[in-house]
Order: sequence, then structure tokens, then C-alpha cells
Amino acid sequence: MRMHKKSHLEERIAACADIVTVADLNEKNMKISADIPDILPLEKIFGNGNPVYLEIGCGKGKFVNDTAKLNPDINFVAVEKISNVLIEALERTKAEQIHNVYYLNCAAEVLGRYFEKSTVSRIYLNFSNPLPKEGYKKQRLTHTRFLNIYSALLKDGGEIFQKTDDYAFYLFSLESYKEAGYKVIDTCENLAANPVDGDIETEHEKLFKERGKPIYRIVAVKA
Repeated sequence: MRMHKKSHLEERIAACADIVTVADLNEKNMKISADIPDILPLEKIFGNGNPVYLEIGCGKGKFVNDTAKLNPDINFVAVEKISNVLIEALERTKAEQIHNVYYLNCAAEVLGRYFEKSTVSRIYLNFSNPLPKEGYKKQRLTHTRFLNIYSALLKDGGEIFQKTDDYAFYLFSLESYKEAGYKVIDTCENLAANPVDGDIETEHEKLFKERGKPIYRIVAVKA
């Protein structure tokens, strides 16, 4: 079902301009666009040099906002390409006056244009679309082409924390990490039975748990 565009969307995003960068879509070729530098001045944005964590596919922002409140000494950059979804995250951050969250309204393919190399300490991939059809596997956010993008952003020893409810995607991701040269240091095939301190439940995660679906978790490190 197609999502209806939220009312006054452009005006609402403009009202949050101090906490979001909206991708320049003039260049339609993703590969070319990714190489056009538009580096985020992270120390200026956050007013400090604290470690940077990145969530790719933040949705309505529950995870990033709740995690940021628990970790005031970490700077969070949250990425969401669908502005119709992102607006809820933006408005929550503004309403709750959370000062260590900033947003990127862009596709993961062009993340390299916004960050200096080796500046991100951790990446979260929470319930990314598993895109189960074989023809779409290169679009999965744990395909090696994306993992190579993340590798350029991550510091040495930087981590990727992934959660999914899809077992096939979990297995695919495990293989992709190995192919891309990451070291998988932790896995879990039933997160509800093995909770992690400080791990915030996402909107999707709550729904999947209520349906009795197991939640799979991977922690991989840039070698």
C-alpha cells in the first residue's frame, strides 16, 4: 500500500533544518553523486568531538532518540531516505530537545559524500528490508557493495550492530561480512531470550516479538 504524503511535509522538514541535511538530488546517477563531497561538519553540528554512531534506516526514530538519551556523550547521525517517514523522527527530536542526534535524508549509496573517511565508530542496521527476491540482493544493506561503503566510513575496529527478524537475511549477512573482510564477533538467534544491556527495542522489533518471531543479532567489526 502506498503511503500518503503527510500534510505540509516540505514546510515541516524546513522547520527542522537545523538538525537535518536533505540530499541534493540534482545528480541522479548514484555513483557520481556519491563522489560529490558535501562533508558534514560534525564538530560544528554537535559542538564537540564525541564519537559518532550512525543508524542507517532510522524510520520514525524511536531507536536513535531513545539510544541518544541513554548515551549523551555519543553523537548520533540517523539516515532515512523516505522523507514522509523521517519527519516523525525529526519532530520527535525537536520536541524532546535531544541535542546529540542529527539526520541525513539520503540513500545509503551516497553516504560517502557526507563523511570524512574513518570518522564513524559504530553503525546500526535495524530491521533493514531483507529484499528476499534474488534479483534484489545487491540492494540489501548488508550486500558487500554497501559493506565496502561502510568500511570507508568506519574507524579501524569500528562496529556494525545488526538486528533482523528474517533468518535468510541473517545468514546472507553473515556471509557478506566475511566476504567484505569484517570479523563477526557476536551472533544471537533469539534476542528476546538473550537481552543485551542498553539495547533499545525498535518499533518493528516490538511488533515482531509480539508475533512470536525470533530476533537475530550480529556484531561485526572492521578488521
